[in-house]
Amino acid sequence: MKLIQGAAAGLLLSLACAAAAQDSYPNRPVRLVTPAAPGGTTDILARLVGARLTEALKQQVIVDNRASASGVVAAEIVANSPPDGYTLFLPYHQHTVNAAMNPKLPYHAVDSFTPITQLTAAGLLLVVNPATPVKTVKEFVEWTKSYKGPLNFGSAGLGSGGHLAGELYNVTVHIKAQHIPYKGSGPALIDLVAGQYHYNFAGIQAAQTLVRGGKLRGLAVTNPKRIAAIPELPAMAEVLPGFELVGWYGFAAPAKLPKPILARLHAEVVKIMQAPDIRDRIAADGSEVVVNSPEEFRKYMHADLVKWAKLVRDSGAKLE
Repeated sequence: MKLIQGAAAGLLLSLACAAAAQDSYPNRPVRLVTPAAPGGTTDILARLVGARLTEALKQQVIVDNRASASGVVAAEIVANSPPDGYTLFLPYHQHTVNAAMNPKLPYHAVDSFTPITQLTAAGLLLVVNPATPVKTVKEFVEWTKSYKGPLNFGSAGLGSGGHLAGELYNVTVHIKAQHIPYKGSGPALIDLVAGQYHYNFAGIQAAQTLVRGGKLRGLAVTNPKRIAAIPELPAMAEVLPGFELVGWYGFAAPAKLPKPILARLHAEVVKIMQAPDIRDRIAADGSEVVVNSPEEFRKYMHADLVKWAKLVRDSGAKLE
């Protein structure tokens, strides 16, 4: 009887300690693991949210850049961390693309994490060198289908959104353009400006600067409809119905994050993303703020896995 009473008391003490820890959260710095190198779009968003979250939580949120292996290293670190709210994660669409292209990852892209909220959604911008003899999507389709000789498209790397958008275009219009992977969007766009390959489905933020400077020609976005940042450019779907590829950024933590901490983080991040200056800044970059519930974000990630897996199957895209 005393053993049972002692065990019960121990359990109650443990639960009380856990509850106390959650009530005082956070009482030390928080790490925000980011699957990207400093300076890129992912890092900029992480630092923007991290700085505002530092103010909200009254504890420093430290951005930890882990760019290796297309974000797999960052995801594995988070998946293996304690679910105490002191290790957070800023995944983006590459996270589910990785799982679609490599079913042997050391974690599950959704179930090994606690989705908190989707932050933003963003399409890509189809760009060509200004010397290319096309100015509309219709002309581009006709040109790529009738092109004599090897046709190439570049991207920020294997498995990137630009890579899969190029593969989706291959499947949609029945061509076999060859993919040229680069180590980042910067080098890829520099080579396109130099005329080293034919086209790129690039991140809007990076590409539109070169378009405005006359170094590249923008033809269309991969969003389902035109976007406010560049309303003069059509959506690819206006010419190719169903052609849509929208990436995302989100906020997550290790699996089994306690509900009180999840609720606190969700509320704070949603408040940050809904601030007018944040919304305006993100819209100017060609993205849109989303913010949904943890369960909605979980369902979205599962659906994203299915979408990418189908495209990988249909296109034959590989990581090597």
